Amino acid sequence: MPAAYPAPVALDVSEATFEREVIERSRTVPVVVDFWAEWCGPCRTLTPALEAAEAAREGEVVLAKVDVDANQALAARFGVQGIPAVKAFRDAAVVNEFVGAVPKAKVEALFDSLVPSRADELLDAGDELSLREAAELEPRRADIAVALARKRLERGAEDDALEAVKGHEGDFAAAGIAARIALTRAGVATDAFETLDRGERETALDRLLEAMPTADEPTREQLRQAVIGVLAELPQGDPTAASYRRRLAAALY
Repeated sequence: MPAAYPAPVALDVSEATFEREVIERSRTVPVVVDFWAEWCGPCRTLTPALEAAEAAREGEVVLAKVDVDANQALAARFGVQGIPAVKAFRDAAVVNEFVGAVPKAKVEALFDSLVPSRADELLDAGDELSLREAAELEPRRADIAVALARKRLERGAEDDALEAVKGHEGDFAAAGIAARIALTRAGVATDAFETLDRGERETALDRLLEAMPTADEPTREQLRQAVIGVLAELPQGDPTAASYRRRLAAALY
């Protein structure tokens, strides 16, 4: 028998209330805004799916509606050129959107993207028990596997760490952990990883690069993977990453 959810109550938002009801509210709870009009047939088709998605999440996402005819400045502000136009706000910014009367599955995917899953909550908890449960819930997620492997490395459980990243060889961070374990077992660059564990990332990268010229080919490949794995942790566009990628290329070629 399907779950019974409370009747959805979408907020009717205007130009006068948008800042408070959407922008400010989105700093504490995600807000999905439906730009619609009374004459729009596809809008009426989409509305039940939006309301059902909001109700199913029981307060974790708020649905708001903007009549574009009555609020043309808002529609122009957010580049609405066709309706229905649905925009999801979090932390005062648009983080997801679609246009048109899309299938229910796409509506659900948008709402899911706004609400942390159980695995996300466990990943945020960060202890090994939570991470193991998260990996069981979503075994394909490399970020969870990597976090679990790092936690196991902290207690010296290398075999368990390798088991955590098994099957994630295509992920740079996961491959970097596997390479690190292979290198330390071979007695290569152990000081670099000790330095890395102390939070001295750039010094660790320097030492990994310094080990490359005298290494044989298989070891050089492991060192490369280890360096790339460390760089994968940096934010996109970080200048440190760009600098070390250039140095890595020079060391290899």
